[in-house]
Amino acid sequence: MSIDQINGFFNPKSIAVIGASSKPGKIGYAVLKNLLEFQEAGGKLYPINPKANEILGLKAYKSILDVPGKVDMAVVVIRSESVPAIIDDCAKKGVKNIVIISGGFKELGGRFRDLEAEIAERAKKYGIRIIGPNCIGVYDPRTKVDTFFQPKERMLRPPSGNVAFLTQSGTYGIILLEWSAMDGLGISKFVSYGNKMDVDEADLLLYLLNDKDTRVIGIYLEGIGDGRKFFEAAKKVTKEKPVIVLRGGWSELAARAALSHTGFLGGKGRIYEAAFKQAGIIQARSLEELYDMTKALSRQPTTRGNRVSMVSNGAGPMVQAVDYLSGAGLELSNLSDETKRKLREALSPFVIVDNPVDLTGSATPNDYQIALEYLLNDDNVDMIFVFFVHQNAPMSEEIVEVMDHINKLANKKGKPILAGAAGGPYTISINKKMEEVGIPTYPTPDRLVAAAKALYLAGLNRI
Repeated sequence: MSIDQINGFFNPKSIAVIGASSKPGKIGYAVLKNLLEFQEAGGKLYPINPKANEILGLKAYKSILDVPGKVDMAVVVIRSESVPAIIDDCAKKGVKNIVIISGGFKELGGRFRDLEAEIAERAKKYGIRIIGPNCIGVYDPRTKVDTFFQPKERMLRPPSGNVAFLTQSGTYGIILLEWSAMDGLGISKFVSYGNKMDVDEADLLLYLLNDKDTRVIGIYLEGIGDGRKFFEAAKKVTKEKPVIVLRGGWSELAARAALSHTGFLGGKGRIYEAAFKQAGIIQARSLEELYDMTKALSRQPTTRGNRVSMVSNGAGPMVQAVDYLSGAGLELSNLSDETKRKLREALSPFVIVDNPVDLTGSATPNDYQIALEYLLNDDNVDMIFVFFVHQNAPMSEEIVEVMDHINKLANKKGKPILAGAAGGPYTISINKKMEEVGIPTYPTPDRLVAAAKALYLAGLNRI
């Protein structure tokens, strides 16, 4: 089956929604409505419903075979038992890509597992590639392909960017997309593939390897059907692009839950862990960590060095960050004598000039700029953690301009900058502005250090 054919899921010229509905609240209505932007962007959209003449202002067709002209992709939202006949019709119409949103397949076991196998076999015979079933499907903000059944007024969509998310869980996919939208983190491709009847993580990884819009790939999975295929694909991709994986189903109990969720058995945690490491995969331990690592790799350069310098106007978070360093394979850098001398000369005598650098609560945005410029020029520093207490009176929104300037300098030197700050509405608003200028910001030191670990590991993988 062709990897190149996967491009048809993201760049179709025409889409048929089989099971489109005129009733708000129905999945077939939501999917069709979300795809209206695809039509507005120049694509052709065809509702398929044997009982309707028009849906959402579009002419409806009783069968996909009645549609005039070519159909590149079909989105299926009908009962599972009716899908085999739909596959036959799609084959006659020349459709090469199908997204099956519907559930009711192997996750239910018994005859439904056999039904899924039958559909997969038919699709393979016809040369059709399938994403799903039991999923929310595909999202590409550039082409406006959006097969979700979550209304836009309830679920945020992120803008275009360089992050690809692949997930077995539609629920986790929704969370990742909304977090991304709130941070302004751009998405290149998103796929929720559910039971992965046909297209799986390995296929998608190999496709994304050559996708110029994708810089980093984040994956949530519950079980791997063909382990060798997946790890061979990952080995190829991680040499070019970072791959972060969160795997659910480590425990016996969780593995059984995964079986009833997407029809895949998890377990065998230590075997997977060793294989991930060998394949160059960066392993996340929670959904927040998957997101945090992906965000850092999207916005900052990787580093082959593990020497960290820290600066703050409040020491608490820095102390805790130091505690987490060794567990992440990182260490505090030894600042050069020249850097220390320059810092002492330029800053208040009350500033603690060592590593971490404590600017104290009297620090201003200008103090941060002075300290960070000197730290960036120190050859003993590979990356910098910047912690803020934005609530302090001497601070101001000018810090955003300072950090924009520092971030540009850091990128030229290939030294990542990660920021830490937590608090109420004012701090949240500053954090959002930091994100807008390209600086990943984290509410707690453990999350920041985990993101830094990903930048370091990804750099090592590229050697």
